[in-house]
Amino acid sequence: MRSAMGSLLLMLFFVTALLPPGAAISAEAGGGVSARTIIDLQPYCQSASMNIQGGQGQKGVATLIDLNPRVRGWYLLKLAWEGAPPEIYHLENSAPRAQKLELEEDNPRGLVIVSAGEKVSCSLFGAGARDDLRQARRSGTALAPLCGGRLFLRNSVKGHRTAIESVTDFLRHRVPGGEEVVSFVRDTFFTYVYQKKAEGSLEPGPQGGPAPKEPLEAPAGALIDRDRAGSPVKPVDLGIDIEGPSPAEMVPGAWYGARGNPGIYASVLVPGWIAPEIMGSYRDLVNPLDRVEREQLVYLVAFDLSLFNLHYTLGTDHPGVGWSAHISPRMRDASMPGPDGIGTSAPLVRTGLVSPTDAKTIAATFTGGFKRHHGAFKYGELSLRNHGSHYGFMEEGTLFSTLQPGLATIYALDDGWVDMATWSTEANKLLPRIVDARQNGVPLIERFDEARRISVPGALVARWGPGNWSGSTDEKLQTMRGGIALQEQRGRRFLIYAFFWSVTPSAMTRVFQAYQCRYAMLIDMNALVHTYLAVYRREGPRLYVQHLIKGMRESDLLAKGQYMPRFLGFADDRDFFSLTRKEKP
Repeated sequence: MRSAMGSLLLMLFFVTALLPPGAAISAEAGGGVSARTIIDLQPYCQSASMNIQGGQGQKGVATLIDLNPRVRGWYLLKLAWEGAPPEIYHLENSAPRAQKLELEEDNPRGLVIVSAGEKVSCSLFGAGARDDLRQARRSGTALAPLCGGRLFLRNSVKGHRTAIESVTDFLRHRVPGGEEVVSFVRDTFFTYVYQKKAEGSLEPGPQGGPAPKEPLEAPAGALIDRDRAGSPVKPVDLGIDIEGPSPAEMVPGAWYGARGNPGIYASVLVPGWIAPEIMGSYRDLVNPLDRVEREQLVYLVAFDLSLFNLHYTLGTDHPGVGWSAHISPRMRDASMPGPDGIGTSAPLVRTGLVSPTDAKTIAATFTGGFKRHHGAFKYGELSLRNHGSHYGFMEEGTLFSTLQPGLATIYALDDGWVDMATWSTEANKLLPRIVDARQNGVPLIERFDEARRISVPGALVARWGPGNWSGSTDEKLQTMRGGIALQEQRGRRFLIYAFFWSVTPSAMTRVFQAYQCRYAMLIDMNALVHTYLAVYRREGPRLYVQHLIKGMRESDLLAKGQYMPRFLGFADDRDFFSLTRKEKP
């Protein structure tokens, strides 16, 4: 893929060189002042203040804001000393289920950590306090430890972005007409590259032999055409080591355990091999698949949710909280910097990095959804609601963008429960308990019909504009895509991630139907950097990284001879999900 990226950059160079002389870099927009901050969006936050005195006798006020008392993950500490501008620090609780932060008037150091009825003083301000806060801020570390590692100070850092993202962002935001350039390259160059890759991705394996014996704990296999059942293929792009006598071949629709990684499974599927009863269902909602979609190899990985916790982390830059450029102009309120009345996440700090606490038990990461640029609706009914129905998201119980009714949503609650659903106003009752949530468009699968034993497609799967599936203006939707789904079978629940080389939402829907998923949604698209998934395996002090698709490794970095996996080794400008292993009871 390096040659493909180089060709893209070269093409963009020549296209931008052909822009008319008047198409200079545009100036930053400015002038508007928001009357709100992101703190105003938090419906459950609580604050407490106390008078404080510094080591030199100076007086001030300390204010501690618990952004969500039920989640207890993030706090803001504001120190206002007389004659000096206020200082604001974003603190992260390393053990939110076991401890919480409080201000204590009788404690000269002010801040205490309460755990199991015990209180530990945290010397961050007040008489006799060390200069730990300022030192932690000067460290340049995204998450600097405080109070013996019980807390972390979240510091602003620059998130990494690939060359292709740098070029597209430059064109979109700095060059008049740049979005048209990005769309042209995406709809010609990338469509051609990934379609050719999809056409060459299916290699049959040797015929004959018994079908593989799936692990008893594995997800339910896909429903396959009887004439194709048991025929193996070569998963030439699979980067995850699997259990079995011959990892060089896999039977489509079957699940294989990831070697040395309990609870993680891999599968492949050829859409054209899906059972006829699936392919013939709901033809009013799902379009027919063309030859490229039917004959390519789809790669999937599943996680047993009884063994993993799901987390969502915002990138340093994406998704933003301002207005999407994709909405109808009449849906934009010029008096506000964004649909929620805010144009920035400050004073909250976004790290684009796995927390040091979660890094100890990390099992997998995969990229999040659309950037805010395309994360809203321009066409259809949803485009006329709530300023264009911008995709909502939450991290650590903190609301960054309102969860909108009608949108596909994945969320995790404070008890570890993970679910997927189309959001509704009634679902807002869950907001006090939601730790993490991400919306991205509308559902591919909206429910499982228990009576008919078949997954039901979303109502907008075959409708380009109203579904906001992204693609060219002439409705060419076939491109690289990644999606997630929830399967509930045999009393077990699995989160499934699927990677597609070149498909439409209809092909994604048929694949998730074949695996009998209860819900499914699109995540992101158009490049390996946007559909990235990696799994991790620990052997003693060593951490081994494997990618769903081998080429995804190019999103990681090699600096000074040190290999650094994305989201773990360095901050990223994009949002992502992570799965960590649950503690054994």
